Amino acid sequence: MSTTALLDSVESHTRLAGHNRVAMLLFRLGDKQLFGINVFKVREVLRKPVMEKLPGMHEWLAGSFDYRGKTIPVIDLATAMGYAPLANVATAHVVVTEFSRSMQGFLVADFQRIVHCTGESLEAPSVTLGFGHRVNAVSRIDGQLMAVIDVEHVLASIEEVATEISPHLQQQAGLRQLPTRRIMVVDDSVVARGRLINLFKQVNIDCIIAQDGQEALELLTNMMESDSDRIALVISDIEMPRLDGYALTRAIRETPALRQLKVVLHSSLSGVFNEALVRDVGADRFIAKFQPDLLAKTVLELMDPSTN
Repeated sequence: MSTTALLDSVESHTRLAGHNRVAMLLFRLGDKQLFGINVFKVREVLRKPVMEKLPGMHEWLAGSFDYRGKTIPVIDLATAMGYAPLANVATAHVVVTEFSRSMQGFLVADFQRIVHCTGESLEAPSVTLGFGHRVNAVSRIDGQLMAVIDVEHVLASIEEVATEISPHLQQQAGLRQLPTRRIMVVDDSVVARGRLINLFKQVNIDCIIAQDGQEALELLTNMMESDSDRIALVISDIEMPRLDGYALTRAIRETPALRQLKVVLHSSLSGVFNEALVRDVGADRFIAKFQPDLLAKTVLELMDPSTN
């Protein structure tokens, strides 16, 4: 299948979102191991273009190139994952992606096809597989192991992201009289969880952690039975194994004991389809990763009865 034909079908995959299903673009990095990335992060797949590499670039960067009038960096994903570099491999491809409000390319050995996965078929990888934190889910495709790369983690290893909240907002947060200062953070990425814990510490908010939607739903069901354990709000990633953020939000709204909880969907994905699904599943807000002041301000307002 050609690159154009492959990605012409992306629009048809949008109907999977909101049904705990995801479309994955499959590729390899140098051996038979299959890797995947969410199709919604992919803009295009290209043959490796001529790239410029400047002195002082991060060792994982293969260089940069002009993409439709915009200079974008290209990360050698093989190097990041411990494989031999692909920068000098003529048959390599660049997967152009857009997420976390930035555009970048990932150099891969080849691309295979798009497959559909259910949330239930995706699971957190065992540490014995040796992928480390740069893989956040695994599944089986036609009997072969497929590893979903946490490209946000890879990007964070190269590019520093601001996580500090402005002093003015910290001061405002201290003056707010909130019924509770406890929220639940749901995210399968260890990097994202760490950022959120650090962010909310700055405004004196405690975080209960869940690594996917299924764990979150189980924790919420148990916690809401006790007044002392109650939380005010759930902030959830969208892409997660077992139960994604959309399915979690829908489950919260369909559970009488939980439906009054405020829900913020916080994701590197963006676009009109997200905005529509936020309304459809009943989430209170969608915020694209990672905007510390906007996220903290939104959470504080939703937790404050005087502003609702």
